Amino acid sequence: MRRARGPMAILLILALNVLVFVGVNAARVVFSLYGLHLGAGSAGAGGVLAMMYVFPLVLSWPIGVLSDRFGSRWLLAIGAASGGAGMLIPYFIPTMAALYAASLLVGVSVALTAVLGQNLVGVLSQPAERTRNFSNYSLTGSAAILLGPLLAGFVIDHASHAIACLAIAALLLLGLLLMAIWGRALPRGSGAAATGGNLLHTLGNRHIRKMLAISSLAQLGNDLFQAFLPIYAHGLGLSASVIGGLLASLAVGSFVVRLGMVRCIRLAGERRLLAGAFFVGAIVFALVPVCRDSSLLAILAFTFGLSLGCTQTLTLMLMFSSAEAGRSGATVGLRLTVNNVARLLGPAVFGAMGAVAGLLAVFWINGALMATAGRMSAAYRPRRDSAP
Repeated sequence: MRRARGPMAILLILALNVLVFVGVNAARVVFSLYGLHLGAGSAGAGGVLAMMYVFPLVLSWPIGVLSDRFGSRWLLAIGAASGGAGMLIPYFIPTMAALYAASLLVGVSVALTAVLGQNLVGVLSQPAERTRNFSNYSLTGSAAILLGPLLAGFVIDHASHAIACLAIAALLLLGLLLMAIWGRALPRGSGAAATGGNLLHTLGNRHIRKMLAISSLAQLGNDLFQAFLPIYAHGLGLSASVIGGLLASLAVGSFVVRLGMVRCIRLAGERRLLAGAFFVGAIVFALVPVCRDSSLLAILAFTFGLSLGCTQTLTLMLMFSSAEAGRSGATVGLRLTVNNVARLLGPAVFGAMGAVAGLLAVFWINGALMATAGRMSAAYRPRRDSAP
């Protein structure tokens, strides 16, 4: 990519990430609780959430390739507009079909903002600054995880599910306004096809293959915890505000660990820190279904947030560092494509499992998957940074 005004561009990406993903995290809660309100069971609610990851699955790798060649400004604007328009659908049409349509369009926003934001932070950073900038980027994600559920729970309890959809639409469209005003600060693409081979060439990198497996398990565990904790808490009779508070506790844990991420990496190293985070997550998954007290659930959510903060940041950093020069967008997009295979299948499959075997099985099986990812991380040997 051609040179851009680095500090201004980084600030724009961080601000856009907050707005879009506050909306996305609020939408997850709204989709789950609105679906239950409309009479859907756990399988129906899981199906709506799964729709959010159809377009991220299909588009993430092509988006990365396009960004390497043409830049990101207009793609980011399209993402914000798509999500905002999507959330207006269930505001006007309160049906399950409208929730499915909204989830699909929010998925376009997820795909574009996630791929382009993660890649731009890496591209705009010097190698010595990359850990700090990725940590700051992750902090905006933690803020979104904190504010999104709180926004959703508060608006649902004090207004309605439909008004919550309208509030989310307003946030996403505000992101579109930011892009219209300051989008020129972002770098342009190279204007030429990326070098370094095609998709099969990228997959031929064994470091990338290993990180794809580890990253997908991290994403599966993180998304299923956030998807099924509200369903479990709803079954205990907790209010929407309390459920939002539980997910906010998760965000606080994620935020806290990311504040000290640079120091943690210095002390423990990337590999050991990542493995330990997965094992902590596995323990939390095992304990949730035997806990019925909202305060204890908040403690477990906070602890899982510590795990989430490490796994998401470290897998992103390690994947970007494995990218070949000129192909960072495509590599980040490939990571998100594989992650979204897990995101698409996970809520639907585990939602059906929950309907048949109960939520206890859902949490315990995911605990086992997190432990497996911990063992894989302990055996992983990172390569030296080669990304642009």
